[in-house]
Amino acid sequence: MNGKIVGGVILAAAAIAGVTLYYLQIYGYYQDAPTPPNGVELVSLATGLPEPIATENFRAIDADSSPIRYRACFDTTASLATLSETYVATDKIEPRNAPGWFDCFDAKAIGEALDAGTAQTFLSQKNVHYGVDRVVAITSDGQGYIWHELNDCGEKSYDGTVVGESCPAKSGQ
Repeated sequence: MNGKIVGGVILAAAAIAGVTLYYLQIYGYYQDAPTPPNGVELVSLATGLPEPIATENFRAIDADSSPIRYRACFDTTASLATLSETYVATDKIEPRNAPGWFDCFDAKAIGEALDAGTAQTFLSQKNVHYGVDRVVAITSDGQGYIWHELNDCGEKSYDGTVVGESCPAKSGQ
């Protein structure tokens, strides 16, 4: 009889821990993020500096627990042809998944649009956090998506490889 009680307590504790872990990963750390102070920006080919683009219907989420949890969606009237001639395009980057409840950001659909050539990714900001770049994908129908991606320095830093002189110093070093 005592074994059943102990087993039940262990199962109940495991169930509570599982539900808590699920909640924290999917909902707990995320919060609505404000529109960036200068709006959505893309790095100009001419100046190498971020420049704002026309946007509306901006929605974003972020979490303090990780620099790569940022996701955003917006609409733009700028054409993909004009954007690709004016701003720095990135290598083919796959979007990161967003929580299912953030329904405007569908990583699979964005990835399919990138593969089909009906969307293109642009650099928005280098090192928005150490080793993390902000990437913007825009589709031919004017839908935009933003997420954070590890750059070379971030990948080296987080996998334990020697970072080297080409990477900026971390804050506090």
